[in-house]
Amino acid sequence: MLNQITTDTAPAPTLPHIGYSRLKTLLPFIAISREKFRQLVRQGKAPQALHLGSRCAMYPNEEVHRWLNDPLAYQVEVKQ
Repeated sequence: MLNQITTDTAPAPTLPHIGYSRLKTLLPFIAISREKFRQLVRQGKAPQALHLGSRCAMYPNEEVHRWLNDPLAYQVEVKQ
């Protein structure tokens, strides 16, 4: 009988390019704390959240990817 080694490794999680994600979902993909991310949002240096209620904020995945690609040069786009 052959010894078969099976590795049950789950695929690495990925952040979709479209849609919206909550901050809790984004935290594994960013290398800063939740509070630092919130500070960057207030300063306009990270994507702004879409507030769906008093306790529900969603971040656009497209903007999060744009921020992750170049966090130092990221600027929030002002929509008119």
